Amino acid sequence: MALYLPAAAEEETPALDELTPREIVAELDKYVVGQPAAKRAVAVALRNRMRRQKLAPELAEEVMPKNIIMIGPTGVGKTEIARRLARLADSPFLKVEASKFTEVGYVGRDVESMIRDLVEIAMDLVREEKLEEIGEKADQNAEERLLDILLPPTPPPPAPIGVVPRGPELGFPLAPPAGAVEPAAPEASRPAAENGRKTREKLRQQLRDGKLDDKVVEIEVRERTFPNFEFVANQNLEEMDINIKDILPSLFGPKTKKRKMKVAEALDYLSQEEEQRLIDMDQVTRTAVERVEQNGIIFLDEIDKIAGREGGHGPDVSREGVQRDILPIVEGTTVNTRYGMVRTDHILFIAAGAFHVSKPSDLIPELQGRFPIRVELDSLSLEDFVRILKEPKSALIKQYSALLETEGIHLSFTDDALHEIASLSARVNETTENIGARRLHTIMERVLDEISFAGAEAEDKNIVIDAPYVRTQLESIVKDQDLSRYIL
Repeated sequence: MALYLPAAAEEETPALDELTPREIVAELDKYVVGQPAAKRAVAVALRNRMRRQKLAPELAEEVMPKNIIMIGPTGVGKTEIARRLARLADSPFLKVEASKFTEVGYVGRDVESMIRDLVEIAMDLVREEKLEEIGEKADQNAEERLLDILLPPTPPPPAPIGVVPRGPELGFPLAPPAGAVEPAAPEASRPAAENGRKTREKLRQQLRDGKLDDKVVEIEVRERTFPNFEFVANQNLEEMDINIKDILPSLFGPKTKKRKMKVAEALDYLSQEEEQRLIDMDQVTRTAVERVEQNGIIFLDEIDKIAGREGGHGPDVSREGVQRDILPIVEGTTVNTRYGMVRTDHILFIAAGAFHVSKPSDLIPELQGRFPIRVELDSLSLEDFVRILKEPKSALIKQYSALLETEGIHLSFTDDALHEIASLSARVNETTENIGARRLHTIMERVLDEISFAGAEAEDKNIVIDAPYVRTQLESIVKDQDLSRYIL
């Protein structure tokens, strides 16, 4: 079931190296109901990736990933299994539809764009990790800069007349000339310095307590102005190796301007500036590219839509061309991205499709050979629907209960209500299009429509959902077959 929610903050996921294939399946079971064959296949593929990393470099280079084709109708968990696997492995993950790509020479996305998109995702992941590492330091630096604006440092008092200045401003200390009296630090300056420190600390505490949030300050911000460029050539921008946003600052130099803003906004802006200053983007880029090459996962959905041979009629003539364009990416090639060259040899590809009309053998033989593992996912049964409603960590009834709990509404579902919802979902899937577990979303919305609309105004905030209530909410729709097709 495709329910994609972050795990609880307090939950600790075991280290990936410590997980056996059986334990990987157990982790996937927490979020996806059923489909043991698909879970087993992806668990072995992930474990083999970990095994490869322990081999000698010469041999590891020869071990290719065992790509997978998942065969099954929509809504049975294909995407969610792949997404949860990537989350478990902390890998860059990209879901892309094969039908979006077109053969070279046609208007549309080229297949190499999937690698560029995956690198961008990896860059975001690594950047977020670095931000967590330097976040505290960046906040401290921003706080000091803001305090300097709120309370400018007091300049040192001028040297008395007749006294020769000494110190680092002259490059070296000077001995006082004969007869000159070397002044001692004025007594008055010591209390003043001490008072300045106390005032700064008092101001710091007020800043942390939010008492200065509405105060307006003036800070220097970088001005974002881009000159107009006109591209005459009819060129796919994805193929351009230059990034205009990266080039402009180096061509024209960063410009700054004074801007007034509230303290809270200024603190956020200065924190972002400090984060950008502290992050080593060269290291981020190297780490992201390496992570894509060694741990990247691409979920290639709707592969059945391009599973066709040359027929010479209509738009189908480009299907085999798209397959031949995808082939080198899956086989292993080098793609030029804005962050450098990226090898695709060890990226794990998980393809998926319903294959209602076509079959995997309709793919060109070369592409079939690059997906040696094939698993068939089962259609969901009534029992599966009941389990999906209540068992996963992010189960549907848990989501709705948590949403309404924010307004003081306490929902509770009886077992017969869950069975009724599951039964109706299975029945509608049989009589209309079978969209798998996604049908549960539609049914649940109709069941809870009245509570979601007027529940906040109700006097009784404790609501029990039972089978009669479910039937009452859906009775008129279920009886009218045409209305059922339209609404459910």
